[in-house]
Amino acid sequence: MTNPPPLHAEDRPEYERLLAEALRDGTVLTALRAPGALTADQLRIRALRDADTIAAAAATEYRHYTELRDSLRSTPPPAEGAEPTAPGLLSQLRSANGGAGLFPVLTVLTPILAWAAALVLLLLGYTLRAADPGLTLARSLLTAGWVALAAGVAAMTVGIVGLVLTALRDGTAAPAGTDPELAAELADARREWRAALRDHGLLPYLHAGLPAVPVPRPDFTSPGYTSPAFSSPGADGLTDPEGRTPRPAAFTGPDFTGPGYTPPGFTGPDDVT
Repeated sequence: MTNPPPLHAEDRPEYERLLAEALRDGTVLTALRAPGALTADQLRIRALRDADTIAAAAATEYRHYTELRDSLRSTPPPAEGAEPTAPGLLSQLRSANGGAGLFPVLTVLTPILAWAAALVLLLLGYTLRAADPGLTLARSLLTAGWVALAAGVAAMTVGIVGLVLTALRDGTAAPAGTDPELAAELADARREWRAALRDHGLLPYLHAGLPAVPVPRPDFTSPGYTSPAFSSPGADGLTDPEGRTPRPAAFTGPDFTGPGYTPPGFTGPDDVT
């Protein structure tokens, strides 16, 4: 079995971004609130120290990603034209937009032309105003100069924002001139490596350094309450020989007999002696 490839220096920032996402995971945040748990900074320091060990959990995906990236970088560029060794702003816009279109050319040239026009107009305006303060032409030249200066600043701002957005969008793109299918394969390999590193490397490592959080189970019984025990007739085993439950006996009142009274032995005056 081959050793896992070490994490390249250019992939360290990506590893740190994935680590920050893993530290914000719900299960990790719950475990961090447990008594005696490490802090998020302590976990982050440990994870950065053990970066190569953690990255080894996604070694297969990382090897595929780096090999594909290296093969694309080693592909010679197309021979249609050569870019300058130190490309300037216009060259960056051309490479970002796939050619020197109208918009990138205007984005670069507008600030230069606007500032040049503003410089000329302001110099003429201030010179004429110094010669004749009440001259209308001087005020018009000064107004036009300040407007040109503001237009140049706005155009430069648009160009800078466009470059920043292009750099963020194409920061992980394949080199220019590569096959679109190979570039899409590289993007898929990068996504697979990121997912494997997060799910099989970072999250298990963070959970191993934190106390286990028990999952609460729902309790459907109310405290202090038990249902009464119900029994059907015949549950006590009192059945007749045929297996039928006997009906309760008919109610009979108590056997009451009146007291026996006998008259006294008195028969009349003749019996007196």
